[in-house]
Amino acid sequence: MPVTTRDIAELIDAARLTDAARQLAAMAPQEAASVLDGLDTRRGTIAFRLLPKDDAVHVFDDMSSNTQARLIESLGTSEVVDAFDNLDPDDRAELLDELPATVAKRLIRTLSDVEREATSVVLGFGKNSVGRRMSPEFVHVYRDDTVAQGMARVIERGHDAETIYTIPVVDHERRLHGVVSLRDLLLGDPEASVEEYRRTPVYTHATTSAELAAHRCVDLSLPAMPVVDNEDRLIGMLTLDDAADVVAAARDEDAARAGAHEMLKTPYLQSSVFTITRARVVWLFVLAISAILTVNVLEVFEGTLEQKVALALFIPLLTGIGGNTGSQAATTVTRALAMDEVRARDVLRVAGKEARVGVMMGAALGVVGFAVASVVYDTAIGTVIGATIVSICVVAATVGGMMPLVAKMVRVDPAVFSTPFISTFCDATGLLIYFTIAKTVLGI
Repeated sequence: MPVTTRDIAELIDAARLTDAARQLAAMAPQEAASVLDGLDTRRGTIAFRLLPKDDAVHVFDDMSSNTQARLIESLGTSEVVDAFDNLDPDDRAELLDELPATVAKRLIRTLSDVEREATSVVLGFGKNSVGRRMSPEFVHVYRDDTVAQGMARVIERGHDAETIYTIPVVDHERRLHGVVSLRDLLLGDPEASVEEYRRTPVYTHATTSAELAAHRCVDLSLPAMPVVDNEDRLIGMLTLDDAADVVAAARDEDAARAGAHEMLKTPYLQSSVFTITRARVVWLFVLAISAILTVNVLEVFEGTLEQKVALALFIPLLTGIGGNTGSQAATTVTRALAMDEVRARDVLRVAGKEARVGVMMGAALGVVGFAVASVVYDTAIGTVIGATIVSICVVAATVGGMMPLVAKMVRVDPAVFSTPFISTFCDATGLLIYFTIAKTVLGI
């Protein structure tokens, strides 16, 4: 049975440190890192000190940057110098972002000149760019190398590289011309030119969004993706595991915002009440203000409701359909935007497509709504419900599809236009549509 975070916490609380140390030593580094990620700062600090020195370096490498930062502030820089030096430059840069400036400067001073330079390369790019997530430690071969020369270069320099499975092919000015695989060099004709095995590369520029580049790397199942500067000179590699981390982080952030809160940086039980409140309350204020629109619409049509009370019974159904339709469209387009399948300039094309989708969905749901409302009440009510469903689906799908693109135009994170916001917007517009159709059809 695997050892859990709770097991280690209970051993530490019971002062059974020898047992805790034995359990931690028996774990793979990734498992131990996961356990420490779930511990609070006090227990995590104790657990880290219980690890054998050689194991601690590898466990530290597999921890989240937030946990690493908490440990460094708790332990002191001198106790984690070896672990910090062992990190890849991109992981080191991510950790430095989490640390206070004074602590970060002290740690950077402990690095060798080579490691400090490699870290500085990564830190030189924007926080959300792929340049910040690439590894500047890689091995490359030249176009005019033979396969034997290329393999010799990999053997000589591969131990310092983060990946050797995809090997960039460059000219002597380090401009990217292609890639070869390690398999090609291992099994190829030693006397043949690397050029014979060169393939067209899938690459990205360092200033590209990390999320966009990571999605592309993961979706194409690339072991690694070359990263180039504005002159197409090779400066780093984005590995598949780093790309997967970026995609997972983006997915978690979007899911949190879809639930109307910001993502917690620490495990739930370790987060303070203030931290959790702060992550949620801003969104609640936004939604509360937005919901006033719905109240105002109901107030405007209060007389209509008094004349036809049955209309009130369908409000939850219609607002629910509108909110869900808008959220579906927004989620689909946000995903397409992240995959670079659509761009901000495609807003009218997207609006037209979503409007047609809305018509089809509305027609299917509207027929059912008309039939049910006609049987339960009368044909007039059925007509109101059916027509409203069609109209709401068209408007919600169109607006939901456009919102992420409009956000991109004004340089706002598309994830900000989350499900709750769209639902609230669709509630207000849906009610306007509903009561306008009701007044027209019923003559009230």
